[in-house]
Amino acid sequence: MREKRRLKVAALVLATLLVLGALPLFFGIRAATRDPVFSALDALSVPQWAATQVEDDVYGSRWCLYECRFRERTVESEQGADQTAQAYQQALTDDGWKTWQVKPCPEQKVEGHYTCWRRDELTLDLWVRPPTCTTDPLAGRPTVEPPADEEGAPVSPGAEPPACDGAVVSIKVRNAIDDERLKPQPSTDPSLTGEDPDPILTDDPLSGLTAPPS
Repeated sequence: MREKRRLKVAALVLATLLVLGALPLFFGIRAATRDPVFSALDALSVPQWAATQVEDDVYGSRWCLYECRFRERTVESEQGADQTAQAYQQALTDDGWKTWQVKPCPEQKVEGHYTCWRRDELTLDLWVRPPTCTTDPLAGRPTVEPPADEEGAPVSPGAEPPACDGAVVSIKVRNAIDDERLKPQPSTDPSLTGEDPDPILTDDPLSGLTAPPS
């Protein structure tokens, strides 16, 4: 009986140690494998309304093996683009990021607020814009079959599209050594584009000569 009791106690102690050790091990492995850049973005002091839905994508190697890592985060905000951009820009500034005046930033003109930032060995592009549903020119176009509302009643083709507020935030983070904007740009030295063409003659040098009599 005593031997069985000892075995039960030992089994209970072992199970307790396994349970208590599994959780720290799980969180330790997750912290070691999670990209620290996303962890830093999670720590930005933005209001709760400015990060209602978060989606992360990552490509490449963290150690720049063959291809450096590219991180992209898309966030939805409940407030407009102006207020959301101000919140994120202030949060980046408080976190040590510095505004980066570089061309192209962006590569082409876009709607909303587009700014570039640098911190240590990273570069960051921040784009805050209205949601697509507020700028879609086909959002209020009538359809062949009139859509129905939540209760199943048909909606008039001429009805206004549903309200679409808020903003969309895109954050792109690169390693500085892999950012094309920090690499040497092609030279525009005229000597590399060939010689200038000869000037066009405006006066005919033979205009004053007359043909000899035959």
